[in-house]
Amino acid sequence: MITETDILKASILIVDDQPANVELLEQLLGEAGYSQLASTMNSQEVCALHLKNRYDLILLDLKMPGMDGFQVMQGLKAEGADRYLPVIVLTAEPGHKLRALQAGAKDFISKPFDLVEVKTRIRNMLEVRLLYKKLENYNQLLEQTVLERTAKLRESEARFRSLTELACDWYWEQNATGDFTTVSGPVLEILGVRVTAFFGEQTDEEIRGWNEAERKTLQAKIAARQPFLDFPFSRTNTDGSTQQFRVSGEPMFNNACSFIGFRGVGTETTVKA
Repeated sequence: MITETDILKASILIVDDQPANVELLEQLLGEAGYSQLASTMNSQEVCALHLKNRYDLILLDLKMPGMDGFQVMQGLKAEGADRYLPVIVLTAEPGHKLRALQAGAKDFISKPFDLVEVKTRIRNMLEVRLLYKKLENYNQLLEQTVLERTAKLRESEARFRSLTELACDWYWEQNATGDFTTVSGPVLEILGVRVTAFFGEQTDEEIRGWNEAERKTLQAKIAARQPFLDFPFSRTNTDGSTQQFRVSGEPMFNNACSFIGFRGVGTETTVKA
């Protein structure tokens, strides 16, 4: 919410090569309660002044020696000091109004000045300008908050993976299409096969020994995006020995609630003789 105090404390730069016009605007705005007023009669100073002070509003005469108002607006846009050009042009020529708006001005005030019109247009312009700045600041804060939370999430994810690696024999992640994107731990040594041999496709050699019913049940849970906890499965080795395993997993979703894959942990539970 923009208050009256915010508007009256807004910074305003008056640019006109006629001293009488500068004095009139300074007096009018001062009597209206505006306290942050600056002025220049040298149009070539405007870009540097705005770059330094970031005025909330520039009252810009169009017809000036050296650089006219159109050239000043081109310079302001070229400097890139502000994505929102806070300019009200001052002109006695009706034909310049449309051209000024097309050049980037946000409004115009006709000469000779109508005092009520001057105060009304300036106040309305400042209210819009300050709302824009407030929104811009909010967007920057929101962006910073997102970056900070993303960093915390990544840190938390790293801790999670570290803890799961300590608490289990292997950790795995799949993307939404079922491809394995992360596998940590001695899976090959424990299972004796690629990790996909149980969760996905198998070669003829790798398919031997697994309990096919258990494998299909687990694959169905993953396909249905169902979480599972300590799902037991087993394998009979060529020497007749049996290995027992347990695996837990959960589906993963992004901030838009879209499914992005599965992750889980596994451990061997074979009782050693």
